[in-house]
Amino acid sequence: MERLPNDPMVSPQGLTGKASAAVGRRVFMRYLGATAAAGVALTACQNEIMDPVTARGAARAGDVVDLGDIGYNDAGVLNYAYALEQLEAAFYTQVIMMPYTGMNGYERSVLTDIRDHEIAHRDLFKAALGSAAIPGLTPNFSAINFRSRTSVLETARVFEAIGVSAYNGAGKLIKNADYLTLAGKIVSVEARHTAIISEMLNMMTASFAGDDIVNSTTGLGEARMPEEVLALVRPYIQETINGKNLPS
Repeated sequence: MERLPNDPMVSPQGLTGKASAAVGRRVFMRYLGATAAAGVALTACQNEIMDPVTARGAARAGDVVDLGDIGYNDAGVLNYAYALEQLEAAFYTQVIMMPYTGMNGYERSVLTDIRDHEIAHRDLFKAALGSAAIPGLTPNFSAINFRSRTSVLETARVFEAIGVSAYNGAGKLIKNADYLTLAGKIVSVEARHTAIISEMLNMMTASFAGDDIVNSTTGLGEARMPEEVLALVRPYIQETINGKNLPS
């Protein structure tokens, strides 16, 4: 089911011209409110797997959710990031609600901080997009054993590595300088998540910057384009995520 933007600041083709600049300036002001809202939502969801912010306006399993024209307007790129942040926020919310066997206090503290970051990122994009935002997505975590430390941490590392590569690949698609700055700040946090999860999985090793995530020749992180990223995350989302004119 395709969601069409109704915000008068958004054309059917996405954010353009003065509208894009105006929305860009508003993003940071909204972020202050979104961060506060995340705290409220977090408190409210202590007894729920999915918090009420995500549940409202949720898509239904089996729906087709169109991300718009990724690569041709910023609304498409922001919805692409919003979809990924929804997935990560839902994952860590469930990790904390269903702690794996043997989770110690340090691990709970780290994973709780990561959950809070992902919720803040998700709510930031939701606030920035307004009525142009895609619906809340339904995660499919059936392949993850949340009672197993190895299953949870390996999945976390995969999600974080995908997130970092997605932001690295999408950077060149962002037209608004404010959004690009924001994406840079978020990807730096996602990279820190990857590093600490890697250390928790393989202590005192080089996996925090292993060859699978950092090119040993260039020293640069991996960059994936949206088509590759969406193919990787589709198994974890019950809706079908599509985008128009996906750059390869």
